[in-house]
Amino acid sequence: MRERDEELMLRAIALARTARRRTAPWPAVGCVLVRDGAVVGEGATGPYPDGPHAEVAALRAAGDRAAGATAYCTLEPCDHHGNTPPCTEALIAARVSRVVVAVGDPDDRVAGRGYARLLGADISVQIGVENALAERDLAPYLHHRRTGNPFVVAKAALSLDGRVAAADGTSQWITSDEARADAHELRADSQAIIVGSGTARADRPSLNVRDVYVEPMRPPLRVLLDARGRVAPEGPLFDSSLGPTLVISTHESRPGSVDAWAAAGAKVELVAPGPNGQGVDLDDAFGVLGREGVLQALVEGGGRLLGAVVEGGHAQRVVAYIAPVLLGTDGAAGFDYAGPRTIGEASRYRIVDVARVGSDVRLQLEPPKEAI
Repeated sequence: MRERDEELMLRAIALARTARRRTAPWPAVGCVLVRDGAVVGEGATGPYPDGPHAEVAALRAAGDRAAGATAYCTLEPCDHHGNTPPCTEALIAARVSRVVVAVGDPDDRVAGRGYARLLGADISVQIGVENALAERDLAPYLHHRRTGNPFVVAKAALSLDGRVAAADGTSQWITSDEARADAHELRADSQAIIVGSGTARADRPSLNVRDVYVEPMRPPLRVLLDARGRVAPEGPLFDSSLGPTLVISTHESRPGSVDAWAAAGAKVELVAPGPNGQGVDLDDAFGVLGREGVLQALVEGGGRLLGAVVEGGHAQRVVAYIAPVLLGTDGAAGFDYAGPRTIGEASRYRIVDVARVGSDVRLQLEPPKEAI
């Protein structure tokens, strides 16, 4: 059986992926139970807040056949009472003989306790099978539990020369229909979508999810960063039928703006101003989202916000859709910040994926390891 550990963990990872848009703030986990070389049960995390965890779903499917089985779990089984009882207790009660895990759970309530409980019940435990692949899938959850903040994805639709709008401010549409559809899949994978006040005023965005392959269980939180109360509480962003809205502002906001946003149905949080009084303090803003249970936050613009997110080291991933069009130096910069003085000081992002999407190219990049 051990020679099939990688194959069976890949099956558990595939199961976990089927659940990823319904579990937050829980992780999306997969579990496969195997006895005498045959799969006897499998499951993925049920919908938050009261669906079964993956191990419990697999055990229910297996019934009595779970006794003596090996459980392949993409994440360390939990050992605490939350919305559901501990998965370790369920595995022990079912009398599984071995548990194979891809990734340890950094949640303070788990963090090795799951392994210890299983070992204490004379269940063999193996750790780290297909670790890299499972960690990538679980990256938003792992980052949130380690830092308290969401995993931040900075998304930009750019011209070949790095512009997000032409000289007159027009930006619809730089990229192709296919690229915009792909960006909606990114939205569906996120629990919050963030824009700054400039983009909110210029584009009047809806920030909802449309025409995706798998709908998220709940619409993402639409987040407006508006330090001074520049955005009126009207238009699609404040249409509650499209999803909830959170405005993050400061005490320097215009008189009456906080009450007006609240009266329009938005939740409002006040944080410190950003550096030199510009914008909102992004550390504080992402802390608010972390406390809201947001595992992945998608920053959509504009250029100044994207620049601030990248310059401040807040982005764990950058997704750039690059169109075969040139807009010139009078166009609006996609990442609008001063940047390094010399090329030697520039951060070199790691390209983790390249794909053609319609007539455009999608790059997925992560910051240098020393910057994380």
